Amino acid sequence: MRMRSPPLRTCQHVRADGSLCRSAPMRDEAFCFWHSPAHAEEADEARRLGGLRRRRERTVAGAFEFAGLSTVSDIRRLLEVAVIDSLSLENSVARSRTLAYLAQTALRCLEVGELEERLASLEAALRSQERAHAPDFDFDLEVAEETSDPKELTP
Repeated sequence: MRMRSPPLRTCQHVRADGSLCRSAPMRDEAFCFWHSPAHAEEADEARRLGGLRRRRERTVAGAFEFAGLSTVSDIRRLLEVAVIDSLSLENSVARSRTLAYLAQTALRCLEVGELEERLASLEAALRSQERAHAPDFDFDLEVAEETSDPKELTP
């Protein structure tokens, strides 16, 4: 016999369009954290801090010319910043370990970047080879099958 799970509760906040919030409510409350009147000040402070964090992220990313981690070159840039910051620290065992780890990571990043470039070159060569061997016209096989005399196929 299967036991039914209790129905999921949702926040009772009604939006301007008349729909419910759909977030899970806080324990023993009808509202989620963001809509709970008892937590209004905390939610406002969390929103304020979230805005500050996003502005700080944009400022820091701009200062370090950091675009993210979506490409090998983006990751290389992050490693460069980390190496420069580590080099500026006072000489210590921890600094040496950090630099060795960053060098190891950079070598792996270079290897992946090289493989990425080689794969792109191979794919481009394969595409150009496929285009070179593509027929200039389409031969209709149904016409060839219907014609029994091979002399009729030659111009």
